[in-house]
Amino acid sequence: MSDWLPASPGACEAVAAPRAATLRAATWQQDAESLKIVRRRVFVEEQAVPEAEEWDAADATALHVLAVVDGRDPVGTGRLESCGKIGRVAVLREWRGAGIGAGIVRHLVNQATELGVESVYLHAQTAAAGFYRRLGFRAEGPVFDEVGIPHVRMRLGTERRDGNETGRHQHEEHPLDAR
Repeated sequence: MSDWLPASPGACEAVAAPRAATLRAATWQQDAESLKIVRRRVFVEEQAVPEAEEWDAADATALHVLAVVDGRDPVGTGRLESCGKIGRVAVLREWRGAGIGAGIVRHLVNQATELGVESVYLHAQTAAAGFYRRLGFRAEGPVFDEVGIPHVRMRLGTERRDGNETGRHQHEEHPLDAR
C-alpha cells in the first residue's frame, strides 16, 4: 500500500493505527453526521470553538475525507474547498499520533492534484504548524486570530499528473517523496 494514492471518488486508503483506520472520500450530503461527530469533539468540545462558527456554507460544496475504524466509527476528517483551501482537519484525541492526520492531509492534497489545483493552503493552528511543516507546507505571513486561536497561513505546491511540479521549485525535495 502506498501512502500517496489517487484520491478518486470512492478510493480508500488504510492507515497504520492500533486498529486499522480507513480513509474514504465523503460528502456533506451523505456523511454529515459522521463528519460532525469528529469535528464537534475536537473543535467544539476540546478547543471551545463556538458551534455556530464550526459549520459553514463551504461544508456543502467541499470535498471531504473521513477516517473510519471497523468500517463505521469516525475518528478523523478534513475537507478541501474548490479554491484549494484545506481545512477542518481533525482526529479524535485517542487516535492522534497514529498517522491518521497525515493520511488525511495527503489524501486532500492528492484530491487537489487530481483536480489540477496548483497549490493548496490552510490556516494552521500555530500549535500544529510543525505537523504541517513536516508534510511540506511553508508558512506565509504573520500569525492571526481565527475563532480565538492563533493561526498561520501555510501553502504547499502540488505535482501534476505529468510529473512536473507546480507551486514549488523543481529541485526542492518534498518530504512526501521519501517513501
